[in-house]
Amino acid sequence: MITKLRPYSILLSLPLLASCAAPKLPSVSAAMREAVANQQVSGVVTVVATREKVVHCEATGLADIAHNEPMRPDTLFWIASMTKPVSAVALLMLQDEGKLNVTDPVAKFIPEFSGLKTPSGKPANLTISQLMTHTSGLGEAGRSAASQAKTLADLIPAFLATPMQFEPGAQWRYTQSGINTAARIVEIASGMPFDVFVQKRILDPLGMKNTTFYPTRKPSARLVAAYSKNRSTGALEAVPSTGTFGVEGHPPLGNGGLFSTGPDYARFCRMLLAGGSFEGKQYLSAEAFHLMTTVQTGDLPTGFFQSAEFGKYGTNYGWGIGTCILREPHPGVAAMLSPGTFGHGGAWGTQAWIDPVRGAAYILMIQRTDLPNSDASEVRSAFQQAASKAISK
Repeated sequence: MITKLRPYSILLSLPLLASCAAPKLPSVSAAMREAVANQQVSGVVTVVATREKVVHCEATGLADIAHNEPMRPDTLFWIASMTKPVSAVALLMLQDEGKLNVTDPVAKFIPEFSGLKTPSGKPANLTISQLMTHTSGLGEAGRSAASQAKTLADLIPAFLATPMQFEPGAQWRYTQSGINTAARIVEIASGMPFDVFVQKRILDPLGMKNTTFYPTRKPSARLVAAYSKNRSTGALEAVPSTGTFGVEGHPPLGNGGLFSTGPDYARFCRMLLAGGSFEGKQYLSAEAFHLMTTVQTGDLPTGFFQSAEFGKYGTNYGWGIGTCILREPHPGVAAMLSPGTFGHGGAWGTQAWIDPVRGAAYILMIQRTDLPNSDASEVRSAFQQAASKAISK
């Protein structure tokens, strides 16, 4: 069913703004109101944080148009690939404990990988680092095989049965199988299911009480509706759920399985903004934090701005362990960010970027399923531009 948003004047008369217990940046509020009024999104949650505190937190618009449900700070979003930095922290915690090293061969933990061959017929000898930087060349599982998996272990044969895409280290290609293989290594090295490890070692200690791989385990959670734009009318149209993501009986996927809220993910970002510590607890060593937040892919072009459509900015980016790193700002969504800014976006438009030079983290929560490039969305650009100008004053 296609649902049209009411005119902006009527929107403003409704209780569409739900407040966080934090200040607001008026310029961000205005930019997000405009995004809702222009039907770019039905609603949005924005958070801006420093190492010390949250300086902006606001929910704008509707979480569900059909039910006239206001967006709230604790509205739950599928954050998709924003899960990847969380998976990286899990791995690096185990490295700090001496249970693995990102330079280790994958076959050390999953012996079946010892027989994997590259396209040229050579032994692949993949490392954990290659999995986490999208330079492994590992093949992707077919959709049918992936949808039938009940555990992360079930996915491994499907990955190995698919021909490799390229010689390891020869190029960068966004590869979901690599991150999920790394999540399986977390299980093997820790002796816990991946979701249990993440819950006990990251989510609970950070106080991310609304974040989960399985939304049904949070019965009071208010899950946002997802939308795409109807090509004929431009109206926002409700779309189906996330498939097997978040469904009990399917694996807790390290590549994109988490659901979270803006304030929750801001706690994770503040930990990274502070170099791996939060509220007196150290989560990552200096060495582990360095691996996550500095380029590990050499001079390879990386990221989602490599095509002519998006500016051919592949050399402006590099990849750390589980994170995208901005080498040099470029016009558009990166113009207001500093070199060394790192983070990750999600398939449905969610974004989180940490600028260590400015000492700020920008968290954006939306659910648009049809963005040509979720990292390049107009909503992200407007949010970051308004937020960066405000905190610079």
